[in-house]
Amino acid sequence: MNLISFEELARLFKDASLDLSEEQYVKLLKYADMLVEWNEKINLTAITDPEGIATKHFLDSVLPLTMFSLPQNARVIDVGTGAGFPGIPMKIMRDDIDLTLMDSLNKRVSFLSEVCGAIGISADCTHERAEDSGKGEKRERFDIATARAVAKLSVLAEYCLPFVKVGGAFAALKGADCKEEIKASYTAIKTLGGKTEQVIEYTLPTGDKRTLVIIRKIAPTPKAYPRPKGKMNKKPL
Repeated sequence: MNLISFEELARLFKDASLDLSEEQYVKLLKYADMLVEWNEKINLTAITDPEGIATKHFLDSVLPLTMFSLPQNARVIDVGTGAGFPGIPMKIMRDDIDLTLMDSLNKRVSFLSEVCGAIGISADCTHERAEDSGKGEKRERFDIATARAVAKLSVLAEYCLPFVKVGGAFAALKGADCKEEIKASYTAIKTLGGKTEQVIEYTLPTGDKRTLVIIRKIAPTPKAYPRPKGKMNKKPL
């Protein structure tokens, strides 16, 4: 067992105004077990202790659900999802969403497919690079794009905003104190058809600081974007 007890996790979620059912807990428990098991074969996460998984992965992934409005039956894409965060925990808590999990490493996509099958949730687990897929059939098809990644917001916006339809939003899960990063991304967000709508700073029970940046899509993304990864990194917008 690689997760804290149902009572402990339910208390953590309740403190964040989230109701956790026993059925949802069982899915998270199986997910945690598979995460630790697969992590011995492929690099998925440095966090494998029960408390860390509960707080820094599961709670961290679903807290944004309490901070912005996620429409019923929304189409959601988790870009560069890695081990499935935040997408899979969000889907467990909101089974109505139509979820796509995208990652550039096929081994991780295999893990995601196995997890979704084992815990009984439906998701499109796709092995694609965002900079390629963002110019294809998935372009501007989603209500919400989300990412919990270490890339700078200007680069992350170029990966994610092309997937969002006008009127939808990009929800970026960032770390502590990213005011300067947000300021530096102003031109990129505007160029890509977005507008920063909300910046919410909060703290996990562990004391770790987090920032949720909600970027509303107010105009179509120009056809030139997203650019190849090398150009993004060499010359950010």
